[in-house]
Amino acid sequence: MTQDGTDKPDTPGEEKKPLVEYPSVYEYKVMGKATVEETAEFEEHVRSLFRRKMGMEVSPDSIHVQHSRKGKFVSLSVSVLLLSEEQRRGIYEALHQDPRIVYYL
Repeated sequence: MTQDGTDKPDTPGEEKKPLVEYPSVYEYKVMGKATVEETAEFEEHVRSLFRRKMGMEVSPDSIHVQHSRKGKFVSLSVSVLLLSEEQRRGIYEALHQDPRIVYYL
């Protein structure tokens, strides 16, 4: 970031640095409708999505589960090792297209 708070280069012709340097551990937040009883199924659904997009298994230890106060929603924090910006964007695209996922960061 430059002194004026933008991501533009300080001098003309200078390349912008990427926001994320790869490989990098990256955390996604994924939220879906799921009661406490449905949480294991939703967690496996999300793990499967990441497995398909990354081409490798996501460890259950890499997922932190938190339920909403009333138990209607579940939030998963998924930490994964990303190798490229294309991989990061591909996962976001898959999250965006999945009807079971109501919110993601």
